[in-house]
Amino acid sequence: MNELERLLAGSADTADPADPAVERLHAELNRRAEERELLDVAYRTVDTPVGALLLAATPAGLVRVAYDREDHDAVLAALAERISPRILLAPGRLDDAARQLDDYFTRRRRAFQLPVDLRLARGFRRTVLERLPRVEYGHTVSYAELAADVGNPKAVRAVGTACATNPLPLVIPCHRVVRSDGTPGAYIGGPDVKRTLLHLEHAA
Repeated sequence: MNELERLLAGSADTADPADPAVERLHAELNRRAEERELLDVAYRTVDTPVGALLLAATPAGLVRVAYDREDHDAVLAALAERISPRILLAPGRLDDAARQLDDYFTRRRRAFQLPVDLRLARGFRRTVLERLPRVEYGHTVSYAELAADVGNPKAVRAVGTACATNPLPLVIPCHRVVRSDGTPGAYIGGPDVKRTLLHLEHAA
């Protein structure tokens, strides 16, 4: 979090975030950051049927989607450490991602068309994530099948780890990876959320 954002956050106890003056300050921070190319990570939160989601993007694309249970403050702190401390609440920069998520939850969208920044995933984990968008809406694949598909059939556990550490859940559909017996298995958003997403897609 940069200095201007820290100053703004510090005013939270004395000002309503919806206050027009605070909104104008956010707009001015965004304008100055864009003019000076000082903003490395923009973020916002959106309300969804599976809880509040944190969305974060770099100039390259969407870099993080985080569930409430991941602790949004901790996620932002990790982004500041791993990418850049120049982070700013900039909802407008994530309007398209928010719209596409809304379309997904209302069954008007089956695939996301968003630029993504996969810098938070490397090596085999990134290979797995790059394969996941090919698992189509309403379909599932087992961890073992996915391991074989990426050329390493013995790496079932590593595939599970790649899914568990997916920085872009929903957008990169690790919820479509299930156990060989067809049961959902673990999920970064929690097992109930995974079942909700699978039901949403299968009911469409």
